Amino acid sequence: MSFLQNKKILVTGADGFIGSHLVEYLVNQGYQVKAFCFYNSFNSWGWLDTLDKELLDKVEIFTGDIRDPNGIREAMKDCSVVFHLAALIAIPFSYHSPDSYIDTNIKGTLNILQAAKDLNVKRILVTSTSEVYGTAQYVPIDEKHPKQPQSPYSASKIGADAITDSFYRSFNLPVTIVRPFNTFGPRQSARAFIPTIITQLLSGKTDIKLGDLTPTRDLLFVEDTVRAFEAIANCEELIGHEVNIATNSEISIQEVANILIQNINPKAKIITDQNRIRPEKSEVFRLYGDNTKLKNFTNWESKTDFTQAILKTIEWFSNKDNLSKYKSDIYNL
Repeated sequence: MSFLQNKKILVTGADGFIGSHLVEYLVNQGYQVKAFCFYNSFNSWGWLDTLDKELLDKVEIFTGDIRDPNGIREAMKDCSVVFHLAALIAIPFSYHSPDSYIDTNIKGTLNILQAAKDLNVKRILVTSTSEVYGTAQYVPIDEKHPKQPQSPYSASKIGADAITDSFYRSFNLPVTIVRPFNTFGPRQSARAFIPTIITQLLSGKTDIKLGDLTPTRDLLFVEDTVRAFEAIANCEELIGHEVNIATNSEISIQEVANILIQNINPKAKIITDQNRIRPEKSEVFRLYGDNTKLKNFTNWESKTDFTQAILKTIEWFSNKDNLSKYKSDIYNL
């Protein structure tokens, strides 16, 4: 029996892209799930609102704010496991609103850790990002690669990782820092480059606005990402570790754009939009992750062929109801 069985699991950021997929996956695996969603006056649960009602009825919803320690403590009171995904993640937005990234990503993570310590939570996974590595100094990038804060966003995540590590060392808190590389798939925010390209193409545009096309990314389909979360949570040996979730491969933004154009509208062409280009010292030019540790400690492997994952993603966005939730005319920070 897996460690997660018969334990209530709190998922923060459950209303977001990866969080909603994780909630859906965990419920389908038969786990008890409490979803922490960002409180708002619209009573919106984000992407959870799009899940089948039968599945959603099995989820306990708790609305609050990750920056509020009291709300976090209330949400966590009856939970044995926490998957902490709530974060601000857009890099361009972090250039002009860095305070909010410190409050949400660092202070929010501290709130999780303090509540988990006081409530004697048995397992905590804190979500990091491959952006903490910055442009690769060597490849593949393993967990020992130096951290490089090339944006306020990545700096805030490095800070969150550091406070997490300190709670493991200081209080023996059973934490693991989970570091997905570039996850993509249905429901992804328009601030990511794959949805940006797809939504412009499906909206009928033939001049596709993009920034720098040269950076490479290690692209991971969201279904593989959430399976890795489960595998890591069930692995006691990974407590106190940082763990990459990656595919041991890289592909350039240019190559991905060409694949999407060929599959949706071969007549389209790419136009460079200067507003979308990061400052040179801030751009992460190469991400190529090493998943050796994850594979050595668990039975996880990437199961989704990249071409099939791209086609699944296009199919989801091609649904008019889904596409209507995106504003392809606006550059989403």
